[in-house]
This record gives sequence, structure tokens and C-alpha cells, in this order.
Amino acid sequence: MAETVAYSDPKPAAAPTGRPEKLRLGDVLVQQRLISQEQLQQTLDLQRQTGKKMGRLLIETGLITEELLANGLARQLRVPFVNLKTFPFRAEVTKLLPEAAARRFRALALEDKGETLLVAMGDPLDLFAFDELTRLLKRNVAIAVAPESQLALAFDRLYRRTEEISGLARALEKDLGDAVDFGELTASVGTEGAPVVRLLQSLFEDAMQVGASDVHIEPQESELQIRVRVDGVLQTQTQADKRIGSALAQRLKLMAGLDISEKRLPQDGRFSVRLRDLTIDVRLSTLPTTYGESAVMRLLKQGAGMKRLDDIGMPPAMLKRFREVLHRSSGLVLVTGPTGSGKTTTLYAALAEINATELKVITVEDPVEYRLAGLTQVQVNEKIELTFAKVLRACLRQDPDVILVGEMRDPETAEIGLRAAITGHLVLSTLHTRDAISTPFRLLDMGVPPFMVATSLQAVIAQRLVRLNCTECTESHLATPQEQSWLDAMQAPGQALVSKRGRGCSHCNGTGYAGRQGVYELLEMDVTLTQAASRSDPAAFMKLARERMQGQSMAAHALELVRQGRTSLAEALRIGFDADDDEDDDKP
Repeated sequence: MAETVAYSDPKPAAAPTGRPEKLRLGDVLVQQRLISQEQLQQTLDLQRQTGKKMGRLLIETGLITEELLANGLARQLRVPFVNLKTFPFRAEVTKLLPEAAARRFRALALEDKGETLLVAMGDPLDLFAFDELTRLLKRNVAIAVAPESQLALAFDRLYRRTEEISGLARALEKDLGDAVDFGELTASVGTEGAPVVRLLQSLFEDAMQVGASDVHIEPQESELQIRVRVDGVLQTQTQADKRIGSALAQRLKLMAGLDISEKRLPQDGRFSVRLRDLTIDVRLSTLPTTYGESAVMRLLKQGAGMKRLDDIGMPPAMLKRFREVLHRSSGLVLVTGPTGSGKTTTLYAALAEINATELKVITVEDPVEYRLAGLTQVQVNEKIELTFAKVLRACLRQDPDVILVGEMRDPETAEIGLRAAITGHLVLSTLHTRDAISTPFRLLDMGVPPFMVATSLQAVIAQRLVRLNCTECTESHLATPQEQSWLDAMQAPGQALVSKRGRGCSHCNGTGYAGRQGVYELLEMDVTLTQAASRSDPAAFMKLARERMQGQSMAAHALELVRQGRTSLAEALRIGFDADDDEDDDKP
């Protein structure tokens, strides 16, 4: 049986070197009893009609899985089968094979053994690819077999553009010299060959490869730091000479149509870039700092597809109650949480749920992040005094049934939104508060009359995003004293919990996490809560609200994900839960 190389076995047994045998894939699979002679003949007939490769046709028709195909080839050729999801790659070995060649021949360098290099191939029977790899690497090549889909994912993970970005940054630094002539720079940045343009293109491509949501360009005292945010956590991309920061900021401002001569005030803008087959909407924010202008870019994929309510991770019981609230004809529904916690995603999932041909739905946003057919969407523009409050007033004259307000930023917007909710409209919006219970009092702090809050507020959802354990390297985890203290506060005495966390592998870039999910709490207003809110009695309201939400807070939802092994205790703590606040509320 072919050897399977995994993370726990970083040094596979020596694979035979030399040119592989010339075999026919179909004959190999029949010999391995993975397909029948009849199935082989059917696939050959299909191959003559389509011109596709035998292996691809067998997988597409469901006769064999990709893993079985790779394993069968490995057994026949007596070479290792490699699981690339858990293999401990080393950057210096991977880069022995240039990216262009790796993608062309569908191969990855795994291990350097001196005169011999172990290389994983998707098609070990491709003799032309083997000969070209031998010529290119100038080594004896030992073959291992890996599934094609794992190779495609590994290319994007391993061939990041860090060196390319650093090289372009050095080239730009050399171009600028000691004295920056901004006039000449402005005239030159429009050319496609300019280092600043190539540097930005590489930054965007690398960010999309790793699934980054933001790119941060931050001038420091002695260097320029470029970081990307992946799964909510910043990762350093590169560090360069601080002198190139001005060139990057200026080029970005040109792309966003901002004032390049203004460096003393913050500016906001947006533009779109096309990378391969993707169009990316970029929201740019610049901020003057002690050492120059900081630029942060939020990356939004066009056509990435909106999530439905069933897909956002809300617990089933809570989701049922939320749907009932959404189908009311009037009232205010608020989604709260910090920036980047997925509030807009939740709101649009709610809109997709209620959008119907018989309803007039208007959104007022800054900016419009998703485009939905059948909706009237308005972009706020503060420069021409097209504010949330002004647009919201105009919306009420457009005979709407449902209004989405991107954010209640000021008392005027909040009051107009609440009046709309009182007068027969369903209003959806966001607010920055710590949790659901404190939300009504945030509205009161903004100066909204208590009777308006009490009579119009229907429900509040508070949410955060937690990172999920990498499914390829998850293992049992012993709680630290701090984590155990939080568990003791959240659970009944003696209740057992086996927590897990990712060890870190090539699939998750060594972080132990892959992907994120929302954790939620829902506070639904009832008669008793409404009366307490109308009396502006925080103590009575919070006591009643805690009783309603017992065991249904964000902390309780995060703990349930820990129980399921989907996230770690450290991640549940990282999102800011305080055991002292919740210990009396969430104990079962």
C-alpha cells in the first residue's frame, strides 16, 4: 500500500528516483480494481467525444474520487501519496521550483535531500512534465502523488507574493532616491510599468489569494509596514523604506479620486480593481499620522454572493424568533457590534428574507456594499450634504414598506428612524453597542425620547465573529487557568467539556484557524421590557432582560461552539467576553 505522508510524518520514506514507467491510467485503475473494464471502455468513449483527460472524466462522472485516483497511482508506481493539507512545507524548498513552472506542471517541491528533490505531482504519468522538472531543477527527482485539488489550493497558499512585494518596494525606493519630486511622481504613476503600480497590483493579488478583508499601509518612525487582515487578525506582509509610503498613498488617492494635495485631513473614497476574473470594490480611508499618511483598504468582492439567514450561523431557536420579528409590518430592528463584526451581512441576509414583489424596500447606506435586484438603494454623500437624516426624510415620501439605514450615527437619524418605525414602517439598522441589553440606553443617551424607544424597538441582535478551528489540524486542548476560570463561570459545577484547537498546518498558514462564524444574542422586546424602558429605569430593565436572555447570550453561543469543537477557548475569550459580567446570567 502506498505510503501516506502527513504532518505527523514530515520525512517520508525515500521514493524511487528516475523516470517513471510509461503506463496507461485506465489499465492501472482496472488492475487496482478501482474501476471495471466496462467502466474504462465507457470513459474512453466519452474521452473521444470530449477530449478531456481520463482522470478528470472518471472524477466528473463519479466513478472514482480524486483521493482514490491518487492513491491508486501511488500504489502502482510504488511512490508516496502526500496529503498536502497537513504536509509541513518549508518555504526555502518550495521556492526551488518557480511558481510558473509549479502551476504549469502541477507540481510542488516537498523535500530537499541533497542530490535528490522530492516533488509532488498531480499526474505522475506525465513524462514530459517529469523531464522538464528534472531539467529545470538540475536534480534527480523523486516523485510523490498528490490530489489535483490540493495542489491548486497549495499553489495559492505557498506562492505568496511577499518577496515580489518586497522587491517592488525596493525598486520604488530606488526610483524615488533621497529627494521625492512629487510633480514627477504624479506624472509617472499612470504608466503600467511604474513600480508603484506593480507594487499595488501585487498587494491586491496577494490579499485576495489569502482571503484578506483589509490591507493596512502604515508609516512608522523608521519603516513602512504593510499588513493584511485574515480571519479578523492582522498579519505582516512586508516592511519597506518609509519613503515609499507617500508614493503609495498618492497613487491610491488618485485611483479613488481624492485630493492628492491634501495631506493634513482624513479622506475617504472608493474604486474598483480587476484581478484575473474578479472585480474588487476597494474602500479607501486615509489618516494623517505623525510619520505620514496611513491608508487602510477594505476589500469587497463583487458578485461574491450574499448569505442567507440559514447560512450565517445563528442558532435555530434564535433564527426562528428573528424571522418572526422580520415579518412584522412595523417597528425597529437593530443589529449591534463593533466594526467588522458582520452587521451588514446579517442585515442583508434579513433583507433577502423579506424582499418581495409586493414590498417597497429602500436602503440608505455609506457605502452601498451589496446590490440587490428589486431594492431602491441610496448612497449617502456627506460632501454634498446628502446625509443619512436628509435621505431618510426623503425616503418616507417614497411610500416604503421596509427601510434599511446603514448606521444610526447621530440623534437626528435615530429619531427619524424611530418615527418611521412608529408610523407603520419596518426599519432595520445598526448601532455600535457592546451587547443587546445596553442598546435601548444607547438610544436614550443619543437624546431620543423614552416613549419612542419603548414603543418602536422590536428586537436587538448583538454579534461578534469568532475564528473556526482548522479542520485539518484540530486536536484536543487542555484549558489554561484563565480559560478554566471562564469555563467555571459559564458552566454548572462538575460539567465536563473537551475543548479543541488547531495545531497549525499548511492549510491554515500555521494559525490553527480557517474561516469565521458569527456568534449572536437576541433581545426581543415584550410588554414588561417596554414598560421598564419607558420608565427609563436601567436597573429594572437590565434585570428583566438578563432573565429573558439566560443561557442565550453571545458568551453562551460561543461556549456551544467550543463544545462542538468548532472554535477554541482562546478564541471565545479573544472576542471580549467578560466572565464577571455573565457568570450569573449564563449558567445552566
